[in-house]
Amino acid sequence: MAYVAVLAAVALWPQPVDRPVAGLLRAALRWLHGRGIPGWVDYGFVESAANVLLFVPLGALVAVVIGRGYWWVGAAAGLLISCAIELAQLLFLPGRYPTIADVLANTLGAVLGALLTLLVRRRRRAAP
Repeated sequence: MAYVAVLAAVALWPQPVDRPVAGLLRAALRWLHGRGIPGWVDYGFVESAANVLLFVPLGALVAVVIGRGYWWVGAAAGLLISCAIELAQLLFLPGRYPTIADVLANTLGAVLGALLTLLVRRRRRAAP
């Protein structure tokens, strides 16, 4: 239940949730780049990675609840919920920026969560 509350807060907050820390994140990235982190690890990369990670638990939770053989339902749930969130941002939250890239990243996260659940189940069955 706490996960759902966090997901809703992040997705439906009137302004982008990273806005208060954007300057700090950019400074941290500059510092990391100066220490050898590749330049492609930029603000957009961090934002996309956060979108992926935000939906990993959703895919895993749905896959656990639905059961074996239906891991793909977790992935589908991620796609549908992400589309609903982006549509809500478009229609009701003028301070937000809905994108197809967010839908893709969120769906990827749900797929990863569902597949991780499948992998854990298979390993448990194979363990002596």
